[in-house]
Amino acid sequence: MKKEKYNVAILGATGVVGREMIQILEERKFPVGELRLFATEKSAGEEITFQGKKIKVRVVDDHAFEGVDLVMGDTPTAVSKDLIPKAVKQGAVAVDCSSAFRMDPDVPLVVPEVNPGAIGRHKGIIAGANCSAIPIAVAVKPIHDKFGIKRLVISTYQSASGAGKGGTDELAEQTLALFAQKDPVMKVFPYRLAFNVIPQIDAFLPGGDTKEEVKIIEELRKMIEAPNMGVTVTAVRVPVFVGHSAAVNIETEKKATAAEVRELLKTVPNVVVKDDLSKKEYPLPIDAAGKDEVYIGRIREDVSTPNGLNLWVAADNLRKGAALNAIQIAEILIQKYL
Repeated sequence: MKKEKYNVAILGATGVVGREMIQILEERKFPVGELRLFATEKSAGEEITFQGKKIKVRVVDDHAFEGVDLVMGDTPTAVSKDLIPKAVKQGAVAVDCSSAFRMDPDVPLVVPEVNPGAIGRHKGIIAGANCSAIPIAVAVKPIHDKFGIKRLVISTYQSASGAGKGGTDELAEQTLALFAQKDPVMKVFPYRLAFNVIPQIDAFLPGGDTKEEVKIIEELRKMIEAPNMGVTVTAVRVPVFVGHSAAVNIETEKKATAAEVRELLKTVPNVVVKDDLSKKEYPLPIDAAGKDEVYIGRIREDVSTPNGLNLWVAADNLRKGAALNAIQIAEILIQKYL
């Protein structure tokens, strides 16, 4: 017999993604019985309002997950690796937005518009994908299903909020400092982000790619179930507060015209095709901020190769790139599997 209400725990509740989760749970009227909010000692005692009631943020203890049905969160990898198995052991199903379990072969890596059936294969943990990989997967999966994809060449343009609240605070502080003719302070990013772009997200690996770039490559292959698909990524941090964008070059197995792809993408749930060049209409991160949909435009054929396509993708990295994606997974869980 299905439950009417589910007890939910949020890890990292005071972070930018955690707060989005709480807001989206209320917006989508998720059937929450008890909501437990957890964060670090620094945030313990803070109160967050949910459904008109103030809930106190706590630190995880040995009994934190007793009676909890669902655990969701976006915490540092080491924290997730420590806490998520404990939650599962105490009977919860976990939807984790960190990178801790994404490439574990026993853990489904899920975007509901891409591979919802993978949810049913969970063994207690379901991983949400990288905040740039999610909207790109939404855009390219239907193209792969119909035409086949041989290779993807991707450049991501990722906002400051991808580095958390510290990232947005640093961008704001640097901007104000420069207008005041003061020296900007760098703590979160390796260089000044205000009025600049930084072609590095995360640490460099021996081959020259960053960890972020490799994450996107590996996660796209896993979600699309194309382990041999050629993928290369350059990830760039840009001075935008919220909203990640990506330029995606696609080489297909079968010839696909821009018109065919445009019409195909219009049929994908939670996708907005914004692609009217006569009106200069194409996706902007400012359009996507605060929205649930993935925006796609600049759909055109790549004349440099017979089966080439280009498109541009934008999405809110805190919502569809993390919090909303997790809650969509949770909604499928309670409808079909819990």
